[in-house]
Amino acid sequence: MTVGSQVQGLLVSLQSIEATLTTLALKSNEQKAREAFHQGALKTRTVIQEIQKRKGQIESEEPQYQQT
Repeated sequence: MTVGSQVQGLLVSLQSIEATLTTLALKSNEQKAREAFHQGALKTRTVIQEIQKRKGQIESEEPQYQQT
């Protein structure tokens, strides 16, 4: 398994976590819980964006991603 594919797996997991946190925020009855879930989703989105940038760097560095 390449580093790029591992990072892709990480992104899928993080996107699932973000979706779960968003769903919990929408379904929660308590204001504090909604806010906590929403903040968690926003922070997860920030991490996803950073990992996506890094994935692009990895793909440009790994030989199997190079176009011939």
